[in-house]
Amino acid sequence: MEKKLYLLFTAISLLTAAQAQNIIPMPSINNQAVAVGVNVINPYKLSIAEQNDMLSKIKSAGVHVIRASITLNDAGVDFAQRAWEQGIQIEWLIYHFGGYDPFGHVPLSAADPEQFRNTFAPILAKLEAKGIVLTAFELGNEINLSGTNPEFPIPGKGVQLSLDDLYHDTEGQQIAKGYLQYLKVLAVLKDIRDHSKLNQHTPILTAGLGNYEQNDGPLPGRPKGDIVSINSTIEYMRAHGLDSLVDGYAIHIYPWSNGPGDASAATGRRNRLANFDLKECQSIGSKSGKPGWITEWGFNNTDMNCPINDTNRTLLVKEMMNNYRPYVQQGRLVGLLYFSWNSDPLSKNVSFGSIFRCGALTESGKSALDPVLLK
Repeated sequence: MEKKLYLLFTAISLLTAAQAQNIIPMPSINNQAVAVGVNVINPYKLSIAEQNDMLSKIKSAGVHVIRASITLNDAGVDFAQRAWEQGIQIEWLIYHFGGYDPFGHVPLSAADPEQFRNTFAPILAKLEAKGIVLTAFELGNEINLSGTNPEFPIPGKGVQLSLDDLYHDTEGQQIAKGYLQYLKVLAVLKDIRDHSKLNQHTPILTAGLGNYEQNDGPLPGRPKGDIVSINSTIEYMRAHGLDSLVDGYAIHIYPWSNGPGDASAATGRRNRLANFDLKECQSIGSKSGKPGWITEWGFNNTDMNCPINDTNRTLLVKEMMNNYRPYVQQGRLVGLLYFSWNSDPLSKNVSFGSIFRCGALTESGKSALDPVLLK
């Protein structure tokens, strides 16, 4: 009873603090303190029947949040509506905005905020006309990595740039130029969100930020690709007004998979989570940061047999759920979306990272999608 009263008091205190500072409170998805869900890959490459079948299976698994793009056309609106009718909300991954092409040649610094407004606002209006409320808006994907942000030169130097590099290194300054333009697009998104009819309280998240869980400097095994760490990216953008534009930081975590069940390996994963992944994430109302949303995380399983041997991956997933728990309890982590439910429809091969295998949800998938493990 005392624990329940404490949790109630804490929730009321957080809400009061949020209201006092005009902060958007984090959503409670089906009365959970954290939005637990799953990524779906390229759903628009599936037929309508295949989409519906996937959504039905996701619903049957007790999942109410998926991370997916909503294409800026009727196909995207239709998919979102059918998900909504199944009781599934979308954490909207906004890949392309203002002409920015993460997989092409248009860098982040060339993104046009008003072009984004003119293409995004009508689609959101169509969604709201159908009564659809989103879980969150996630503007962009891994803008801090080469290969997903043309601002980075290819080939690169094979390094993780530092916060200082964003101010003083030639490559870093160009990346920073893109970050500053990105903030202008975020400001437009916030304006659209704030003036929407149904999604005024839908959280805005940073682009999902990738990570190599290491200190700044050379990247072993990655001689041609560069990165700016999660910590440096957030710190730089916070210095230029990020926290006035977003309600959370989107983080991508693919933990080391060495030593399932080994105490030493588990300690390493726990320490890297604290130092490289969630260091900048703070509870709602904090003046030193925003809550974290892990919008991608997962482990591979290379076993292609049916039934699948999922023992090691299940051990690793349960370990990480245990690692996430204190951050959830502290309010520093409010979203957790596994990657991924399905394999890429464009690939002929089963994805090592998928958790729906052999016609059923794997044991690791059941654990990754179980909010009880976070309590």
